[in-house]
Amino acid sequence: MESTPTTSARPDSVAGIPMPALRNHAAAHQEQLLEDLRRIVHAETPSHDKALLDAGLEEVRTLAVERLGEPLAEARTDGGVHGDVLDLRWPGRDIDGGEVTDLGASVLSVCHYDTVWPAGTITDWPLAADGDRLTGPGVLDMKFGIVQTLWAVRALRELGVPHAPLRLLLTGDEEIGSTAGRPAIEAAAAQSALTLVPEPSAAGQPKDRRKGMVFADLTVHGVQAHAGLEPEKGASAVHALAAVVPDVVALASPDHGTTVTVGTFHGGTSRNVVAGQATCQVDVRVTEAAEQDRVAEGLRALRLPEPHAADPRLRLEIAVDANRPPMNPTRASRAAMARVERLAAGLGRRITPAAVGGASDANFVSALGLPVLDGLGAVGEGPHAVHEHILVSEIAPQTALLAGLLADVAARP
Repeated sequence: MESTPTTSARPDSVAGIPMPALRNHAAAHQEQLLEDLRRIVHAETPSHDKALLDAGLEEVRTLAVERLGEPLAEARTDGGVHGDVLDLRWPGRDIDGGEVTDLGASVLSVCHYDTVWPAGTITDWPLAADGDRLTGPGVLDMKFGIVQTLWAVRALRELGVPHAPLRLLLTGDEEIGSTAGRPAIEAAAAQSALTLVPEPSAAGQPKDRRKGMVFADLTVHGVQAHAGLEPEKGASAVHALAAVVPDVVALASPDHGTTVTVGTFHGGTSRNVVAGQATCQVDVRVTEAAEQDRVAEGLRALRLPEPHAADPRLRLEIAVDANRPPMNPTRASRAAMARVERLAAGLGRRITPAAVGGASDANFVSALGLPVLDGLGAVGEGPHAVHEHILVSEIAPQTALLAGLLADVAARP
């Protein structure tokens, strides 16, 4: 019978956590891990396809049970038109091999299973290896993070390393704003000792700063008319909305790291028709909470400029969603990052946290002042792009680092 390791210091450990052994375990089981990844990558889960999201979530649950056994507890929250939220919990192990079930001692891993890729993408783009690169839709963002979490716990169990209980929260609408996922994420994080978000890393580095986001949809309603015969009877929604765009862009503040982008602009029905309607979608990124409030208020206050404002046939509608708050280092997250730095040193790695413009579900947790670590997932490139891939050579060290965090929380609450 294999003996249970203790937390006494030893040459190949960090505070009793055998980091090289965790890495070696992941490397030894890499082919099985890759097969698990293939299963869930090929279970397509576009953010807007409820039927595929439901089927994909069942595949993920089946895989989780195969790797870790039936969960101690689970709950599924209906996401409505979006993907459901599945909350799965497994016990930890103490130094004597006994179960640890305290919810407050849990490490929460937040993983989204939805992807930006439409149904049918996998037919032309199956998971495939090209040297060290493993390509496939959603493999980087972020289906690897799901498999990585399962194998991190599996390694701890098989090596007999004490570890914190795992709470795996699977959400199905991260790519479109986490409307259904956010309440579950915030509630689970408040009940957990530490939240991990195994989103793609920044070339192997975790992410400690992310921009917040504001989404806005602007629509102008006008009056159609023939552009040649009677243009005076029309009121162009395109012309009016185009006149608003400079006021939208003017809300940017480069000195504060605030960017404003009009990403789409659509209007009219034909070249020879005065446009009866026009819409545009606005993306705002901020580094400061005050800037998020300022820009959101500025967007809501927009009005049609003259001469369009004087035309009663033109009407501007504005919908603003301050979607995610910015993520900046907090006292709690700095302490959590110190864990990562210590554990990574046991793998011969140096940690330099990165700041990125994209947002994730970690933004929500950070805004609550709770400890969260982000960007712990795959090393690769091309999220949301046709060159999306992960590096196979980095699978073992990234999985070991995640496993080490579960062990470290158990050893150092």
